[in-house]
Amino acid sequence: MRSFNHHSILWRLLGVLATAILLTLWLSWSWSATAELTTAYLPAAQREELLADARAAEQAWRRGGAEGADIWLRDFRQHEGVWAVLIDRQLQSLTGVALGDDDVRRLTFLRSLDSPVRRNRFNTVPDVILPFPENAEHGALVLQLPPRFLADSSWPLYRGMAVLLPPLLACLLLGLYIQRHLLRPLRQLREQANNLKGDNLDQRLPAPLCARKDELGELAGAFNHMSDRLQGSLEFQRQLLRDLSHELRTPMSRLCVARESATGLDELQQRLDQEMEVMGRLVENTLKLAWLDTEKPQVERECIALARLWDILVDNACFESGWDARRMPCHLGDDCLILGNLNGLHHALENLLRNAIRHSPEGGRVFLEGERHGDAWHIRVRDEGPGVEDADLQRIFEPFVRLNGARPADGGFGLGLSIAKSALALQGVTLWAANTHPGLSLNMRLPTA
Repeated sequence: MRSFNHHSILWRLLGVLATAILLTLWLSWSWSATAELTTAYLPAAQREELLADARAAEQAWRRGGAEGADIWLRDFRQHEGVWAVLIDRQLQSLTGVALGDDDVRRLTFLRSLDSPVRRNRFNTVPDVILPFPENAEHGALVLQLPPRFLADSSWPLYRGMAVLLPPLLACLLLGLYIQRHLLRPLRQLREQANNLKGDNLDQRLPAPLCARKDELGELAGAFNHMSDRLQGSLEFQRQLLRDLSHELRTPMSRLCVARESATGLDELQQRLDQEMEVMGRLVENTLKLAWLDTEKPQVERECIALARLWDILVDNACFESGWDARRMPCHLGDDCLILGNLNGLHHALENLLRNAIRHSPEGGRVFLEGERHGDAWHIRVRDEGPGVEDADLQRIFEPFVRLNGARPADGGFGLGLSIAKSALALQGVTLWAANTHPGLSLNMRLPTA
């Protein structure tokens, strides 16, 4: 099972979800506290009304003394329906009626107009002290806050906002994050999958999506790599089929000409055998190149003595071409040990050697040489032929490319270098060409063992 790193989508989602929960709790608490604090104080109009009552009580006491204060207080209690008293600085009644025990007890817990009077922990109606406006030294009006002053139509709205808005906001932010970082990339991946299903191989996922350091980024990179492989393989196979059909026309045409012009059965049989051999090698090399390009087989690596492998290839080349072994010298010592796949390297060097022999002049030589650079060997297969134009140094590795436009007498098809490059690419080795004047050098860097 895949281990989750710090870039995993799971941890990102958990982090975003935890942030959303904490944000919801903080906003709910903050807005509730703000709303409660905002609605706890009396509005200015109600404060002015209470101060007007205190001013009226003071004036009644000034005009009528205790009797006037008693009449005003009685009318006020009857009108408002709440408990109220008038007291002096010594907490004594300014009316003719003395304060009772309950009145004295209630005088212990009083609030001013500057205090929060609408909300308290026990949901009780507070008692408010209002000093006389003209001269607070003379006394004060103490009353239970009338119920109409406690009615607050905005409190349910504030409370509802504090309860509902933070979760909605957190859900909105979470939804935007999911839409941006999950749903949109998934939609792009779905469109790319539909492109592949519809053989639209030119489309690629955008670079920002592939650069993401999570599962979606890895999946996008895999999609683009798969598209590149499919498009490259399809184009390669189409080109290979076109070139193969073109190459097969030549021996087929020669067979038709031989059938018309052959004077005897033996001559026709000889021509037929020759052309069938050419077509067989052509099909075999084409299928091998296609297999190397499409299958990408996994190869095992081992320690290879390159000089000994070259000796085996030289023996085979001498048998096939009639060359003397001294025309194919090896300038590598027994210390040249490289790490690679024996079969793949054998096929690659064999094709390079055949190609060098094919393009060598009369009496020319082919060299295997190189030197070690750090943990790799720079190996060269060099001939003394005419070389190629600098503009064609890359084209010679394409299938069926023959720069002179004519078929050599030994039946070359222009596939040898393509097969060699593909065989080396399976081992992570790059093959490139360079002119040496005279001759052509085919280069590769092989890891040392």
